[in-house]
Amino acid sequence: MNTIDKVNLITIPKVHDERGVLAVIEKDAIPFAIKRVYYLYDVPTDSSRGGHAHKVQQSVIIALSGSFEVIVDDGNTKKSIMLNKPNQGLYIPTHIWREIENFSSGAVCLVLACTDYDESEYIRDYEVFQNQVLG
Repeated sequence: MNTIDKVNLITIPKVHDERGVLAVIEKDAIPFAIKRVYYLYDVPTDSSRGGHAHKVQQSVIIALSGSFEVIVDDGNTKKSIMLNKPNQGLYIPTHIWREIENFSSGAVCLVLACTDYDESEYIRDYEVFQNQVLG
């Protein structure tokens, strides 16, 4: 299986009644233990975020509000996934380059990560990334 094929959408369980919808992320909802949670907001429409891959970190990206596109790249294949539902997350395994762009007004991007922050495990240069994943 190509690495890009491991990137997939995860449905987050939800409960709906007349008072609204409650989405629940418990230990079985995503494929790793959460060590860090962060979010992006007030991102200008013409800006992009990401622009890196991780050696160790797996993540799930969720559009809590609004929408944005996540472009994932395994060094051979790129694909773009539109996130616009707060009960859907995009699972990104290790060694996948990601860019996040086309933020709608009011978009909030939540990221669940399996590691604490460690700058040394980021790959921020695309050529270095390609050399590492393609050999």
